[in-house]
Parts: sequence; C-alpha cells; structure tokens
Amino acid sequence: MNIRKFTVYKQSNGEENIIYLSGELDLSAASELAAVLDSVVSQGDQQLTLDLKELRYIDSTGIGLIVSVLKVRATMGAPFRIQHIPARIQRLFEITGVARYLVDGELQIHNQGRAERKEEII
Repeated sequence: MNIRKFTVYKQSNGEENIIYLSGELDLSAASELAAVLDSVVSQGDQQLTLDLKELRYIDSTGIGLIVSVLKVRATMGAPFRIQHIPARIQRLFEITGVARYLVDGELQIHNQGRAERKEEII
C-alpha cells in the first residue's frame, strides 16, 4: 500500500488560483509543488492563494518555495495570500521571518506590489 505523504490540488475560477496543500511538504515533495506553482505564479491578473489547512509539516525547502513565490508576486505587483495556517506552521513562519508578511494570520500582498507590512522582502 502506497500512502502519499503530500498532496497538492489546484482550483481555478478565472479570477483566483487556489492551491490546497496537505500532508508533509519537504524536499521529496517540493518538485511536485514547484510544478503546480510554476503554472500559476506568473498569472499576475489572478489572485494566488495557498491554503495550508491540511498541511501537517513544512521544511526549509517548502518555506523557500513560499518565499520565492512571495518575491515574484511582490515584484509583479500581483495579489498573493496564504490562508488557514496551522499553529505549528505559523510558529515556523515566525522563526524564519516569513511571519513579518502576515496580516491577521494570513500573508497578504496587494496590487501595489508590496507586503502589507512595509518591510523589504528578503
């Protein structure tokens, strides 16, 4: 029996791309997520949302992917957010500095191309 420890599902409605992550996002799963993100990250006219409600674990590779998307979307001035962040993962975001870009528990970049908190993106 082969149980997948990570799954990624994309839902698009023409105005927003929502990427649902579940399981464990680590080095072995990063390429699967990167492939899905590559297909939508440059669509600047659409909101990009990562939903982490079912994500149980993320390592530095996964955090790196999220930071890369954050940088690209900020440069493009394209909307990006992360929603439903589990407490354990929120704590990692605080430790790594990603939390600086979170507003009310969600990462938000608006069309002005800057993080809601006016800090430089690493």
